[in-house]
Amino acid sequence: MGLGAYLIYFALLMIVPMIASGKVRSTYSKYSKKPTSSGMTGADVARKILDDNGLHDVQIGMVKGELTDHYDPRKKQVNLSENNYHGRSMASSAVAAHEVGHAIQDQEDYAFLRFRSALVPVANFGSNISMFLIIAGMLMQANNMLLLGIIFFAAAVLFQLVTLPVEFDASNRAMTQMVSAGIIRNNEERETKKVLNAAAMTYVAAALVAVAELIRFILIFAANRD
Repeated sequence: MGLGAYLIYFALLMIVPMIASGKVRSTYSKYSKKPTSSGMTGADVARKILDDNGLHDVQIGMVKGELTDHYDPRKKQVNLSENNYHGRSMASSAVAAHEVGHAIQDQEDYAFLRFRSALVPVANFGSNISMFLIIAGMLMQANNMLLLGIIFFAAAVLFQLVTLPVEFDASNRAMTQMVSAGIIRNNEERETKKVLNAAAMTYVAAALVAVAELIRFILIFAANRD
């Protein structure tokens, strides 16, 4: 791979995530200004969907930051950022419903969620040590070290790939629950889907970048063996 190709490659690694992140923020900003017909806050939406699914023991918490919303399966708690916790917008409702989607996955023992949870320690370890091994392997021309680094990096990539069905499924559950509970009306479904789809694109971008990096490392390893 020539210098020009490397520059293009690294530019893509930077640009793709930036585009995805920018899309999320612009979409979130737009629909955080549009109220839903129900007038419910994000916390209200989360509580209603949880209760409708018999998840009365799952708590709703508030966390600092923007778009820091997440579901904690260990504490059985849906955590919403302050704006989404109190917000009465389409964006707030969509994000809250999405996180509750993860709680429903947890309740139903959704296979991909369980697999992703099992991968967390391996993926964390792999992402922390893989680059050190890969760089050291290339500098020292130690193929065994390089291969070990690639294996650890592959574990982190697998985590990114398993995340995709988990996130898309949570969004699908969110739409179904919001419609069936009357939280949004038919004319609001399109806007709600835009919020959920924009958020999903960040995971797609991260997975694409990770796979591209893995392929590059594999090609380097193959070239070093020749």
